[in-house]
Amino acid sequence: MILLYLFASLLIILLLYALLLGICALFVDSKKEYKTHSPFYRWLLNGATALGLRFARVEVSVTGMEKIPTDTRVLFVGNHRSKFDPIITWYIFRAWEPAFLSKKENFHVPVFGRLIRKCCFMAIDRENPRKALETINKAADLMTKDQVSIGVYPEGTRGKNSELLPFHNGVLKIAQKAKAPVAVIAIDGTERIAKNYPRCKTKVYLDVVDVIPTEEVCAVQSRELGERIRYQLEEKLKNRKDVENK
Repeated sequence: MILLYLFASLLIILLLYALLLGICALFVDSKKEYKTHSPFYRWLLNGATALGLRFARVEVSVTGMEKIPTDTRVLFVGNHRSKFDPIITWYIFRAWEPAFLSKKENFHVPVFGRLIRKCCFMAIDRENPRKALETINKAADLMTKDQVSIGVYPEGTRGKNSELLPFHNGVLKIAQKAKAPVAVIAIDGTERIAKNYPRCKTKVYLDVVDVIPTEEVCAVQSRELGERIRYQLEEKLKNRKDVENK
């Protein structure tokens, strides 16, 4: 009887929390790009993400977080394997309040699409260079005004295997325009979450490979910066794969 009571109480709490998220989402303009970060909606987003990762049985191992400066906004740059990549990244690095550039379809996801919009996430049109540049400039402006850090995936879309796709180096101009450091993030294991759930948990590895200081970011062209980041990610992912195969 006690267990049944506890289960019912937990279910009611979760339903009330889901109701809170739904109500708060209604107050977000689904067609507006927000230029001011909302700590309240960030709190809602992080809380919902924590519950979601626990429910999905995801265990994250993080290394190198101490490399990231805490007194400035940062451009987070990583490889892309799964739709879970940004979700895990924005939660693990929540102290830096990262807002991701994402495809427009993600902003139509019920509730979550509105929460991320209120946290200054932005849609980027990779098929239209002019509009993409406008988004890059807006992202740099958000960083300059100390609203959020920014997260990007230079591959542009999710890779089907461990090989990195060609980079769209233009997104790296965000750090150069904002005069901000770049945190190079390697993620591995997210592609297994959907396959493992609910039978078993999934171990995800999130490694801060390097933090490229502002002076080095601004001293080179975006193409050279992209080559450096790509090499670092390839080496880290290769080492991770070698460890797993032993």
